[in-house]
Amino acid sequence: MAPVKTVEPVVLTPTYWDDACKHLIKKDRVMKRLIPQFPGACLQTRGDAFVTLARSIVGQQISVKAAQTVWDRFAVLPKKMCAGSVLKLKVDDMRAAGLSARKVEYLVDLALHFDSGAVRVTAWSEMDDETIITELTGIRGIGRWTAEMFLIFYLMRPNVLPLDDVGLINGISKSYFSGDVVSRSDAREVAAAWAPYCSVATWYIWRSLDPVPVAY
Repeated sequence: MAPVKTVEPVVLTPTYWDDACKHLIKKDRVMKRLIPQFPGACLQTRGDAFVTLARSIVGQQISVKAAQTVWDRFAVLPKKMCAGSVLKLKVDDMRAAGLSARKVEYLVDLALHFDSGAVRVTAWSEMDDETIITELTGIRGIGRWTAEMFLIFYLMRPNVLPLDDVGLINGISKSYFSGDVVSRSDAREVAAAWAPYCSVATWYIWRSLDPVPVAY
């Protein structure tokens, strides 16, 4: 009997990354210092839309380690991790995997939106960032921050500035303001030099706090 081959997910990287780095190094003193510290590293995505959003819901308000444990238990319940399969799961089984009642409701609502076509996955490539955020935040359990992470990590949009992200604000404080408290207005002023590559600059600010990249 032939061994079962494991199919590795395709890892995608942004085509604009090198141009973005050149722009940021030229325009911003911190990026000029920071980017060369991580040669060869860049944003990557290897998931699909439904899985990326489902994982974000599972991980809300719990540690990364706890989120991974719950996800591992949940992911083996359906035959395939897709909207239609999740809708067939029993609530008791989902709860037994470690999901709260509210997260079960959120995951079911997410699955309903995908299964019914309420989210226009095939149209996203033609839609602007704010329109996609509006569509995603219509799903229970998905706020603006989650939608912005989706834009960065799944759609790999180049110019997302997630001002609700604690890591971004802390990183700007550390790298630009010597650790002083930073307002959203301060962050916007810093990011003015990053455009049209705020996603890339944000990624490097995250690396300044945690050198290990996150991939969804």
